[in-house]
Amino acid sequence: MRMAVVILVALALGFGGGYWTAGAGAPGPGAQPTPSAQPAPSGGHEEMDAAHEARVKAFPAKTAGLGAQPLTPKVQGGIKVFELTAKAVQWEVEPGVLRQGFAYSGQIPGPVLRATDGDRVRVVLRNDLPESTSIHFHGLLTPNAMDGVPFITQPPVRPGQTFTYEFVATPGGSHMYHSHNGDDQITRGLFGAFIVEPKTATGPRADLDVVLVVNDGPLGYTLNGKSFPATQPIVAARGQRIRIRYMNEGQIIHPMHLHGLPQQVIAKDGHLLAQPYSVDTVNVAPGERYDIIAVANQPGVWALHCHILSHAESKRGMHGMVTAVIVK
Repeated sequence: MRMAVVILVALALGFGGGYWTAGAGAPGPGAQPTPSAQPAPSGGHEEMDAAHEARVKAFPAKTAGLGAQPLTPKVQGGIKVFELTAKAVQWEVEPGVLRQGFAYSGQIPGPVLRATDGDRVRVVLRNDLPESTSIHFHGLLTPNAMDGVPFITQPPVRPGQTFTYEFVATPGGSHMYHSHNGDDQITRGLFGAFIVEPKTATGPRADLDVVLVVNDGPLGYTLNGKSFPATQPIVAARGQRIRIRYMNEGQIIHPMHLHGLPQQVIAKDGHLLAQPYSVDTVNVAPGERYDIIAVANQPGVWALHCHILSHAESKRGMHGMVTAVIVK
């Protein structure tokens, strides 16, 4: 059975693409070397094929740490309380590749925060970083004092300090939270999803709800903090409806292309669309969020990747922003 899955993955993920080599331009602002930055194998196509196959067969590779895990709030006096600690970590982006990151509560991305539209929430940030920080709640409508911009709406949260944010969670939709201090805290890992559910069910039904945060920078090209082959597949039963919440916390655009299963775009920046539309590629700019529905009606292993191909593939095989939707 495992061999059959490996063969399916190899076939489904065997798309072609460009690559980056030394002298051809950096792969992204602050990005670290990836397999695409390595010289092409010198042994001809057999060596190239072997390198490509080895990375596909490793998928999904095990690494230390897993981001975007749900955080259950404490409830105090009717207020949902989320506690986050910002701290420097060594983050394993793919097997054996450790990079210096910043994490919320040990996760990159940080824990997924969920509330219902109208809930009063409190987010308590402790700063264990060696530098100041803050949190901005991107897409949420907060009081000005809770906007999280140092020296404009609050003093910076200095090392060893704690700051408490409190506001009513609104509007409903897919939102984000991230640092608003310095040029690389977000790309090092200080970001996460903040999902606000509507008070009453609206929009298309979904059987699976998947947060997928794309990022680029010191950690490389990542999906939920990991690079292929350490990315996590989306596994669905035939006929299930998959909601993917794309979020871009990087510095450049990432067109997310799904093989085999049309993507119906149902929401933009947390707002449901009056006229959903179908695409195979969703172009997600920095700061944007797109919600899509994909119906798992075709069995197989379907590649999902950034279509700027140097973010996904090289002469040594796939890397970075690649995962798969597996329909059983």
